[in-house]
Amino acid sequence: MHNLIHLAIPAFLLLLAIEAVCAAVMRRELHEWRDTAASLTMGIGNVLIALFTKAFTFAIFAFLYQFAPLHLGFTWWAWLLAFVADDFTYYWYHRTSHTCRIFWASHVVHHSSQKYNLGTALRQTWTGGFMGFVFWLWMPLVGFSPFMILTIQAVSLLYQFWIHTEIIRRMGPLESVLNTPSHHRVHHASNGRYLDRNHAGTLIIWDKLFGTFEEEIEKPVYGLTKNIHSYNPFRIAFHEWKDIVRDVRKSPDWRTALMYIFGPPGWKPQARAAASN
Repeated sequence: MHNLIHLAIPAFLLLLAIEAVCAAVMRRELHEWRDTAASLTMGIGNVLIALFTKAFTFAIFAFLYQFAPLHLGFTWWAWLLAFVADDFTYYWYHRTSHTCRIFWASHVVHHSSQKYNLGTALRQTWTGGFMGFVFWLWMPLVGFSPFMILTIQAVSLLYQFWIHTEIIRRMGPLESVLNTPSHHRVHHASNGRYLDRNHAGTLIIWDKLFGTFEEEIEKPVYGLTKNIHSYNPFRIAFHEWKDIVRDVRKSPDWRTALMYIFGPPGWKPQARAAASN
């Protein structure tokens, strides 16, 4: 289950080292040691916090699972259904993490690096595990085993590690079905045409079906539209939460406060007023 991630950590570090060597040979500046160190620190924190959040999530899934009208078991087709269900759910969770500020406050961590490399894949949230599980609550209720759900989630995360690289350019016909380094570079870019695009986990088909796909054409510029310029892990982890608290405190009414929490990132009262005219 979650141990899949723990078991993969040595491979993550080995592949990160290989990528750094390849970048040096190719004379490309893909890494900046302070940035990579910050990403690794965020990854370590995520793994430690997940020891609690995964147990909490499993308990909730197990509670809901007992109310499922049938249990799908562990046949090959149940695993296949679970993979598709999880990937579909991840797409909407990921998309919501870009359109709802309270979820963005956790997800922004992953986008805060201005570099794009395998180290960036390890720059993970410290707070997302306390909220993101709500998108998957439907799966135990329809009969997917909690063990199966968390296992498939771990497999999805493993898949998404290797697509955080500029070393691999294009992958031919696979580009039409799978989330690839090219597709995910678009997702991490702050270019106007690339914002909030390519939310896929493993299958890029969801973006194509729901109108959020963008092909990599112009060179991506990585990072946020307003970068934080910090390697401090606590600032990386909590800067957006701090900004939410600040905005809520200065809100003139509860509607404005709720929009600061649940509205899109960057929402301002002026935008609401302009929209009503």
